[in-house]
Amino acid sequence: MIKALQKFGEYILLMFRAISIPERWGVFFKQTFKEIYKLGVDSLWIVIFISVFIGAVLTIQVSLNIQSPIIPDFTVGYITREVILLEFSSTIMCLILAGKVGSNIASELGTMRVTEQIDALEIMGVNSANYLILPKIAAFMAFIPVLVIFSMFFGIMGGYFIGWATDMITVAKYEYGIQYWFQPYYINYSIIKSMVFAFIIVSIASYYGYYVKGGALQVGKASTDSVVMSSVSILALDLVMTQLMLS
Repeated sequence: MIKALQKFGEYILLMFRAISIPERWGVFFKQTFKEIYKLGVDSLWIVIFISVFIGAVLTIQVSLNIQSPIIPDFTVGYITREVILLEFSSTIMCLILAGKVGSNIASELGTMRVTEQIDALEIMGVNSANYLILPKIAAFMAFIPVLVIFSMFFGIMGGYFIGWATDMITVAKYEYGIQYWFQPYYINYSIIKSMVFAFIIVSIASYYGYYVKGGALQVGKASTDSVVMSSVSILALDLVMTQLMLS
């Protein structure tokens, strides 16, 4: 318990150091754009790939499990849309990105720590936490809404493909289902959630990477720990935010 509190205190202090006014705005914006490409744009392919297949699988599963004369066929499109908008494109996608983005950040900062690059920045009088971590937080939080929108679109298109390629549901009924009782607030809800999760992913990964002690083995352990802790935090926050924002 004491060790957990100590780690939490270190995390809070690191975030206070990281989230401060940059000393050089030009350098900050340059780093941020580089991180947008590295953390965000490079993640587009996996978001699109997973979303298409999850949307298709969701449509098949729902279609197979609600075959009943009482339930209208368009319910397949409606349920697929609700699952993708409310949970998959925000929570589940962020859990996946915690593995890709979080481990990348923890490994990068951990390597910089064990090779004494962070120590060199500190000796030169640079706020290393602000210089290294803030651009990553700003970049991923700025780009995560794009990833969420892409995930929603391609997830729904995955279900559309099933309607077009199979006889499980007609395209017309699927289209009616994804339009039925649509609430635009759900898109805003998912984007807000994903931005909070983006901060959690980057900040926790940065903490574990920044405070690595040892060598390559410890860097790998820090990367694994960051993914586990990010995933647990995302699931806990998802419960809280769902209760607050949808009740």
